[in-house]
Amino acid sequence: MLVTDGVITRVEPGLGTDGQVLNAAGMYVMPGAVDVHVHSRDPGFPEKEDFASLTEAAAAGGVTVVLDMPNTVPAVDSAGVLEAKAALAHSKARVDFGLWGLMRSSTTPDELEEMAAAGAVGFKAYLAYSFSLSRKQVLYAPGSEDPDLEPPADYGTLARLAPVVAHLGLPLAIHAEDPTVLAAFRRPLLTYQDLLESRPPEAEAVALSAAAAVAREAGAHLHVAHLSSALGLQAAEDAMAIGTTLTLETCPQFLLLSADDFDRVGPAMKMLPPIRTAADRAALVDGLQRGVISMVSTDHAPHTDEEKARPLEEAPSGSPGVQTLYLSCLQLAKDMGDVWLAPRWVSESPARLAGLENSKGAVAPGYDADIVVVDPRRKTRVAAHEMRSRQRHSAIEGKEFDFAIAQVYLRGEPVGQGSKAQGRMVRPALVVR
Repeated sequence: MLVTDGVITRVEPGLGTDGQVLNAAGMYVMPGAVDVHVHSRDPGFPEKEDFASLTEAAAAGGVTVVLDMPNTVPAVDSAGVLEAKAALAHSKARVDFGLWGLMRSSTTPDELEEMAAAGAVGFKAYLAYSFSLSRKQVLYAPGSEDPDLEPPADYGTLARLAPVVAHLGLPLAIHAEDPTVLAAFRRPLLTYQDLLESRPPEAEAVALSAAAAVAREAGAHLHVAHLSSALGLQAAEDAMAIGTTLTLETCPQFLLLSADDFDRVGPAMKMLPPIRTAADRAALVDGLQRGVISMVSTDHAPHTDEEKARPLEEAPSGSPGVQTLYLSCLQLAKDMGDVWLAPRWVSESPARLAGLENSKGAVAPGYDADIVVVDPRRKTRVAAHEMRSRQRHSAIEGKEFDFAIAQVYLRGEPVGQGSKAQGRMVRPALVVR
């Protein structure tokens, strides 16, 4: 492989030994991962995570691009906030990054167009989450009549703005939980079963089906974040069957764990939507193997270890995961009989979603030399002391994988712990229709 100015120019044997030589005998050389769903917590809650710790964890795990969700504080609901967050990220990032814009119930078409021009990779609507006008923060506040809280984006919001998103050629991502279904099942969270019953799969399926109908009518690309249930998967397949442009992501925690693991893992496993039953897990693994689910992301959402040690009802939702994304998917792919499925899930398909399919997601001439060298002869056990995120204890702590990340390169340069900040902001090519 020959790399010039950070770009792969030739991939063939017999290129000589000029320049840096990497001996990858017996190892896999794969494209860097693109994690389309991370939460940096920066700005707003840097004690939970900031762009430095997020991207250090990403680099350690072979993730060379992270796409950060807009629910930082202030939320990314305008071009000005997006540009300020980009400057902050650029000052700290070890790997490349992109930024999602927020679709609020009050968002205007002009605001979407301005965020797109500023480099947003797409727009995220949180269908069950309000917006604090004073704190500029996305909040889950069901049933609140607080005048400071703007109601969640709903299907009317999607219907009003999806044509604009379609015109821009960017994806519209949703947190797929219907707030009316959630309201009907609200309860104290004394046990993990309470959590499951408070966030039933019907909430995911209803939200997905309604949003898909809106997207299909508008000609928009709908992207469903963190798919968690068999019922949601069926709703998605039904929507695809009648022509909806729809992509699905699921997460390692939904593919590796089930509700049965809660007694062992504890509140570190609390997230929204929740990790569901063994049957849901099996359906998601099957959907991934069939290609209906095209990508795996992490919903990397750290808190402090002290916060996650609280009782179930008090513990915040979320878990780190960016450092173990590639290893998780390599193991799943190996178990399916083909380790080369993993880069399809974590590199190729996510790069296409982000509009980066001509520069990221492949080891080929013309692509950035974002390279991950994987050693299949070494095992990795997920251990808190090895984690680079601020939250060290994750939902999959203790899992063992039949692989190790040997080396990671960003545009041909090695990255990892202690490397200088060198990440750049990635921008999709706008396809205005």
